[in-house]
Amino acid sequence: MRSKPNPKGEPMLDIMAVAAFCGVSDKTVRRWIEAGDLPAAKLGGQWRIRHRDLDAFVIDRMSR
Repeated sequence: MRSKPNPKGEPMLDIMAVAAFCGVSDKTVRRWIEAGDLPAAKLGGQWRIRHRDLDAFVIDRMSR
C-alpha cells in the first residue's frame, strides 16, 4: 500500500527515525514497507513515511 501525495507539506520521517521510534531495526521497517503494511513513498531514492501513517500503523499493531 502506498501513500497519497503530501500536498500540505506535512513533515515526513525517514526509515531510521521510524526504526528509532518503534525500537526496531531499519531492516524491519523496510520489511513493513515492502509487505505493504506501512504506507511509504520513495522520494529521491529514500523512503519517507508520514507521521499519521506511522500512528495508524502502530495503533493497528497494538489492537491485534
